[in-house]
Amino acid sequence: MENLVFSNMMHRPARTVVSVLGIAVGVLLIVFTVGLANGSIREQARRDANVGAELRVSASGSIGIGGPDAFRLLDSLPAEIAKVEGVRSAVGIGQNSVDAPDNNTGKRTVDGINFDEYTAISGLRVVDGRAFTPGTDEVIIDSAWQRQKGYKVGDTTPIYERPFTIVGIYEPAGGPRIKMSLDSMQRQLGSENKISSVLIAIEPNTTVEEAGRRLQEAFPDLQVVRLSDLEELYMSGMPAMNIFLNVFIGIAAAISALVILLTMYTTVTERTRQIGILKSLGMSNGKIAWTITQEALVISMAGIIVGLILTVVMRFGLNLITTLEVEISPVVVATVIVVGLIGGALGAFYPAMRAAKLDAVEALSYE
Repeated sequence: MENLVFSNMMHRPARTVVSVLGIAVGVLLIVFTVGLANGSIREQARRDANVGAELRVSASGSIGIGGPDAFRLLDSLPAEIAKVEGVRSAVGIGQNSVDAPDNNTGKRTVDGINFDEYTAISGLRVVDGRAFTPGTDEVIIDSAWQRQKGYKVGDTTPIYERPFTIVGIYEPAGGPRIKMSLDSMQRQLGSENKISSVLIAIEPNTTVEEAGRRLQEAFPDLQVVRLSDLEELYMSGMPAMNIFLNVFIGIAAAISALVILLTMYTTVTERTRQIGILKSLGMSNGKIAWTITQEALVISMAGIIVGLILTVVMRFGLNLITTLEVEISPVVVATVIVVGLIGGALGAFYPAMRAAKLDAVEALSYE
């Protein structure tokens, strides 16, 4: 039976290869698109959490990174927060979304920081060049973004519709990839003496839950977020994205099923005479249908494997030229395998039933 399946596939190798590639493209679209969306969100969450703090206090209703609006919190808030029991240090920052023609989304988030305060909590260090001078149009960028863009110290990057000079490269990556002087950002936005959020490091003998509870009690009108929860918050904060991805998976699965349907229907039509011979030799209708279904499943599995290989190759290539992350999740891979095989079985159902119902005498006389 297995020899018959593979010999049937090799009878028209070009068509088999095209069918495998058609399914592989569907798999690639599912895994790569879902992986790129989830990977980008998770990578952003990891960077936002990698700032040496355990908690973040921000204005009520704000979950993600800073938008284009003016800041809402007074810059005296960190000093008040530092008085709360269990808080080791509190640092105010500004985050602002700026136009970025060179970015796929057209926007980029920039951090406004007081350099000494921020580095004390985050562990940021300048590995090339120097720190920016407060109040100037100078920035520092992280090393990953520097490699992607090919920047070097002394180059400029557009922010607020004017060039800012890159004076330093920093590591490790944490928060937005560009950091500038907080007072420069405040003046730009008309938000003097205001900040967008406060990063909080807690005492070693205090748990995050205890510190968070005390802060919420002390500042009930503000939002206290555990940075370890950012990934979950970012993922759950985009329901439209999840709906889009589910619809996308459904469409790709339907296309794969149609590819199999067309392939196997053509196969049955071309092999009508051969099917008649098999029936005359005593092969049952069930075995004939199962042979067609097996061939469809083998082609589907081959397409899935090729699609996953192409995804890994594209992921590697993307990592070489960008800082985007493609997450190849075992759950997504398992879903693709199940959906692909079900799609292949459904696509083969009608051709298999058609083959099984062929009359042996009519099939033998088919030209």
